Amino acid sequence: MINGKRIAVVMPAYNAEKTLEQTVRELSDVVDIKILVDDSSKDKTAEISRQLGVLTFVHDANYGYGRNQQTCYREALAAGADIVVMVHPDYQYTPSLVPAMAGMISSGVYDMVLGSRILGAGALKGGMPFYKYVANRLLTAFQNLFLGVKLSEYHTGFRAFSRELLETLPLLENSDDFVFDNQMIAQAVMFGFRIGEISCPTKYFKEASSINFRRSVKYGFGVLATTAGFVAHKMGVRRSPRFYATGRKVTQRYYSQATPK
Repeated sequence: MINGKRIAVVMPAYNAEKTLEQTVRELSDVVDIKILVDDSSKDKTAEISRQLGVLTFVHDANYGYGRNQQTCYREALAAGADIVVMVHPDYQYTPSLVPAMAGMISSGVYDMVLGSRILGAGALKGGMPFYKYVANRLLTAFQNLFLGVKLSEYHTGFRAFSRELLETLPLLENSDDFVFDNQMIAQAVMFGFRIGEISCPTKYFKEASSINFRRSVKYGFGVLATTAGFVAHKMGVRRSPRFYATGRKVTQRYYSQATPK
């Protein structure tokens, strides 16, 4: 708890048995709620999660990274979280920054905080493939231009959110795939939420999850489509449910694939 606000860490997981324990062990005592959503892993991720005392939910099929996050946020809000921090259980991002990110939200200054791999020039040192680094920089520059903000990167998976943001954004209008992350930032900008960043070291190693070249290309086109949709909606050329306050939210009843175990 920070400043009287309950902190939840949510972990969208898929085949994370080798790195999950290390991730959970390094979570700070300020974390009040620990939730893992297993997207129908083929290993012992869910079993290890329960052994570690984490509130564990299991999808009955592999629905995708975006759908996994929807379940994470829904269950965190239902558990009474005021601030939600998403931590990947593959240990690519350091859990030790959770208190700092949650503190930036609890201060009331920011509604969303991104753990940036680009600030501090640590991405390449941490092993980020060069083609991904170049694509990251190009896509970020493109989105800064058309979204009208100035972020160091849009593609980090280490994020913190206020309860108000998660209850407001129509997250069920987003993709079930990896571009969900990017769509969420575009929504936050559209709805006027304040976004902060913190420098975050990253590690690329065998057990850390990372999408391959083909899916990276698909993600890149998804980012371009998200940006185009943002601009079209803002100009009134083509309206999208993704950017309407009346869009479907995670606080509404939507699907039942998440089963507490």
